[in-house]
Amino acid sequence: MNNDRSISVLLVDNHPLVLEGLRAVLETYEHIRVVGTAGGVTQGLELAAVEMPDIVLLDINMPKISGIDAIELFRSALPSTKVLMLSMHDNREYISASILRGATGYILKDVPNEEIVAAIETVAAGRTYFSTGVSDVLLQRQQKAKNELLPITPREREILALLAAGHSNRAIAGQLDLSVGTIETHRKTIKRKLGLSTTAELTRIAIEHGLLEAD
Repeated sequence: MNNDRSISVLLVDNHPLVLEGLRAVLETYEHIRVVGTAGGVTQGLELAAVEMPDIVLLDINMPKISGIDAIELFRSALPSTKVLMLSMHDNREYISASILRGATGYILKDVPNEEIVAAIETVAAGRTYFSTGVSDVLLQRQQKAKNELLPITPREREILALLAAGHSNRAIAGQLDLSVGTIETHRKTIKRKLGLSTTAELTRIAIEHGLLEAD
C-alpha cells in the first residue's frame, strides 16, 4: 500500500501488558501511528471520537461491553473507521458474529507481529483480512456452504464478491463497464433475494460461499 500517509490505530484491550506490547511493536513501523490505548470499550469510544482513527484494533473479550457488541458502537459512532478484531479464539461463531456486526478483519493473538501489521495495512486499504487459523475455520464452513446454491445469477455473484471485498458502486461500475445505477439495482436485488439488509451480511455470505477469499 501507499506509505505516504500514515495509518492511525487505536488499541482497545483490557490487558495492560498486551496494550503495551502492541504499542511497542506498532510504533517501530513508520507508517503506523498509534493514537491511543484503552482498557475498556467506553474509554475506547471516547478516545475514538477525539482521535478519529483509521482502525480500531479491538480485543473480543472485554469487560462490561463485549468486543462483538462494541463493533456496532464503533461503526455507528465512526462510520469511516475500520474495526479489526484481535482474539485468542478461532471459534466460528465468534468469527461469524464479528463479520455480521461489521468487523473488517479478525486475527488471532498468537500470530507473528508481521501479520498484525499486514492485517492493519490490508484493512486500511479497504479490504478484509483473516489470519491463517481463522481462514481455516472459514474454509471448513465454505465446504458446507458451497453445497448450498445461492439463488442469484452469475453476474450477481460477481457483483456480490466485489461488494464484499469493499469496492464501491462506482468502482464496480467502472470495472464491469456498467452504470452506477445498474450496480445499485443489483445490490438491492441481491439483498432482497438473500434476505439481507447490510453490507456486513453480504460479506459474511460471500466468505461462507467461497466468493471472497480470506487474505
